[in-house]
Amino acid sequence: MQIEVISNSVEQTKKIAKSYAQSIKSPVVISLVGDLGAGKTTFTKGFCEGLGIKDLVTSPTFTIMNEYTGGRFTVYHFDMYRLSNKEEALELGFDEYFDLRKLKGICIVEWAENVKGLLPALYVEINLIKINENSRKIQIGVKGWVGWWKF
Repeated sequence: MQIEVISNSVEQTKKIAKSYAQSIKSPVVISLVGDLGAGKTTFTKGFCEGLGIKDLVTSPTFTIMNEYTGGRFTVYHFDMYRLSNKEEALELGFDEYFDLRKLKGICIVEWAENVKGLLPALYVEINLIKINENSRKIQIGVKGWVGWWKF
């Protein structure tokens, strides 16, 4: 199953993300997919707000991972843009964050396609597709498999 909504502004994108966050359970890994400027960090800001996090949410492009606390769940916000492959992420110890049996919170991963194979067998994928300067198509769906069931 996939949900698809249209956002016509930054504020709407944050509102959609905030609403989604209010219904989510932990642990979960979320992959944010979209071109540069599609709104991945904007979505994360709204998502964290929906969890009650008051921290300043910024893109972790240079730090690779930011941790936000103080809300319903801790959020681990990754930006894999600067990594070339899964092995680089493993060297940094990131695999521990993606083990759903141990994860205490939510992982949001931008540019997960750069580290294919790092995400767990089951995760949420959110696609942000630029329609024009202000509008985005936001698609939310479950990816992966559990036992015999493939999504």
